[in-house]
Amino acid sequence: MIDVPRKARVKSETGIYHIIWRGANRQEIFHDDEDNEKFLDILHKYKLKCELSIYAWCLMSNHIHLLIKEGCEDISITMKRVGVSFVRYYNLKYSTTGHLFQDRFKSENVENNKYLLTVVRYIHQNPVKAGIVLQSEEWRWSSCSGYYGKTPYLKDMLDCENILKMFSTDSVTAVERFKEFNERKNSDTCLGDQVNKRKISDEEARIEIKKLLGMIEIAQVKSLPKVQRNEILLKVKGIEGLSLRQIARIFGVSLNLVFKS
Repeated sequence: MIDVPRKARVKSETGIYHIIWRGANRQEIFHDDEDNEKFLDILHKYKLKCELSIYAWCLMSNHIHLLIKEGCEDISITMKRVGVSFVRYYNLKYSTTGHLFQDRFKSENVENNKYLLTVVRYIHQNPVKAGIVLQSEEWRWSSCSGYYGKTPYLKDMLDCENILKMFSTDSVTAVERFKEFNERKNSDTCLGDQVNKRKISDEEARIEIKKLLGMIEIAQVKSLPKVQRNEILLKVKGIEGLSLRQIARIFGVSLNLVFKS
């Protein structure tokens, strides 16, 4: 078989990219808070080193959303540095080898302010649309809280000032107007919808769920202590292509319980 060379990325005229990075074979990337914190620490390191501007992020269990303006080197080189550093940490912590991420991250160019705002909202609403939280700011591992005037995980990680100024030159008014925009129901379609259209059957879902449960049987989950049960449901909600209704049906619990877990 002849190897077909990869198509080169089309450079963004603004230097801004919406990036989605997925675990290889849809595997989980972040297993606990330490993993999330480590990835953000590494991203912050290369933000400073490579002079990036970071407008938004959201870390999900098996994929990452980033909205980044390229710095002093090609964005592909910077992301490779970030990926290599995190994989080194991950393999050491979990005593594993091999690929963690898909070989190549997906990206789309962001060429105007209107689409820039759309992508910011799309990234922040990712956990909401996945049914993991009710409000965007409830998800600890996104940049949303920084836009709402709170301090994100790393104080100087987020570059939101210019985006907030699009709503008002008054900082209080800007946050209020941005929050209304950010939480507005919408039909935004971004790169994620182009990449992630797959829905899985109940049979496929049970296979994936059993991988997460280990020695615990699916039928036992609804009778587990509340904290343990909700931790399991939260992890299961990170399975790509699995709906909340499927989760409720498979575990024999209410849809509302799944939504709130």
